[in-house]
Amino acid sequence: MAEIARTSSPRRDELLERAYQYVLEHGLADMSLRPLAAAIGSSPRVLLFLFGSKDGLVRAILNRARSEELAFLASAGQPPADLPGLVQATWRWLAGEQHRRLLTLWVEAYGRSLADPAGPWSDFARQTVADWLALLAAARPAAEQPPAGAAADVTLALAVLRGALLDLLATGDTARVSAAITRYLDCLAQPGR
Repeated sequence: MAEIARTSSPRRDELLERAYQYVLEHGLADMSLRPLAAAIGSSPRVLLFLFGSKDGLVRAILNRARSEELAFLASAGQPPADLPGLVQATWRWLAGEQHRRLLTLWVEAYGRSLADPAGPWSDFARQTVADWLALLAAARPAAEQPPAGAAADVTLALAVLRGALLDLLATGDTARVSAAITRYLDCLAQPGR
């Protein structure tokens, strides 16, 4: 009977959205069920029933965050068909002030995934790398260069975006970090790079 309750339901979806908003504000590191439940109008018992465990709730929250990221990724490929255009569109989204809480959560989950690969965030880092590489690779026509060169280009683009994002989140210096992205895009545009 409990397994049936753990599938999607309006109440589960509502509490998941509230928990997601709470975690965006407070982070995952010290999340405790009792304060979370009180803040979102529930109880630890209901959360455990709906999500199976605290780890189950954390996994659901991370999946919710990832779905927001994937929605952006799906839209980012439209219309940029080349790697520089996609990097530029992606950076505009990453640099947007309205995404800071989501991206801070992403960094926290990414780090936890690396530090505790057996926890509820296991595989989060690998999945997010795969998601972003797939997006960037789709913007690069396969016939343009040998596969090894294309893979290196998209890996470099991801590394530049991820490094710039970490710098931006740490310093808040949008102008300086955006200038670095522009410089990277200028390098991409130069023939024979």
